Amino acid sequence: MQRLGLLGLLCAALLGCWEPGDAVRCFDKQYEYRGKCCNRCHPGEKLVSECSDTENSICTPCESGHYQQSWTKERHCAPHDICEDNTGLIVKTHGNATHNTVCQCRAGTHCSDTSCQTCVENQPCQRGFGFVAAKAMARMSSPCEPCAEGTFSNVSSKTEPCHPWTSCEEKGLMVKVKGTNASDVICESGRQSSLSVLIPIAAVAVTCLMGIFIYYYLVHRDPKQQMQKQGKPGRPEENLETHQPTEEWEDPFPVQETLLRGQPVAQEDGKESRIAEQERL
Repeated sequence: MQRLGLLGLLCAALLGCWEPGDAVRCFDKQYEYRGKCCNRCHPGEKLVSECSDTENSICTPCESGHYQQSWTKERHCAPHDICEDNTGLIVKTHGNATHNTVCQCRAGTHCSDTSCQTCVENQPCQRGFGFVAAKAMARMSSPCEPCAEGTFSNVSSKTEPCHPWTSCEEKGLMVKVKGTNASDVICESGRQSSLSVLIPIAAVAVTCLMGIFIYYYLVHRDPKQQMQKQGKPGRPEENLETHQPTEEWEDPFPVQETLLRGQPVAQEDGKESRIAEQERL
């Protein structure tokens, strides 16, 4: 009898430690309730009552201004965040039954801390730095970032990002001045660029031609003048012309000579000498 009593006490102890729920295994979208697997409520809903032996779980949609993002057994939906205007926050995306409202800082400001409950004014990004909206949204303390190669910012601004350099090739132009992180590329026409190269070349060519012309002119000028300056004899005709004496002055009227009593007498052209007439008489 004592053995039976001890066995009964042992069985009672074992039964007291066992619970029916320990043997229940439910799916991901279910939960265990009193040894049964009840269905969770869909996103956008909340639980009204658990399942029973005859009924499934009872759910209802979230009330206005509230949301439930996942499958749940919660009896309450979470309220949407409120973007307080006096804190500098504005609505980026309105909330619905399955998603919360998303707030962001208005232009020219960024989140004061990681919770982003308030906004503070941006410091101007200096030349060569651009405003990065993603940094402001990521609650970074400084939304300014140096302009990368191929981009520039030539203003000090709280909102302007880095802008890409102008593409001269797309406009059919050539790069005259390369851009920097604080200035854009300067383009120029390809025709003008060609002229700027051709004009100096043409000027050099003209100068060379003029030099050659002057050189040949000095070397191959009139040989008569060269021989006169050098004192070298030329052809007889040239010597005669060269050494023929010239009178310092000439009478504009030609004068003829005649003889009067054996002496030459000057007489004007076209007239008879009066002296000769008297002699014949």
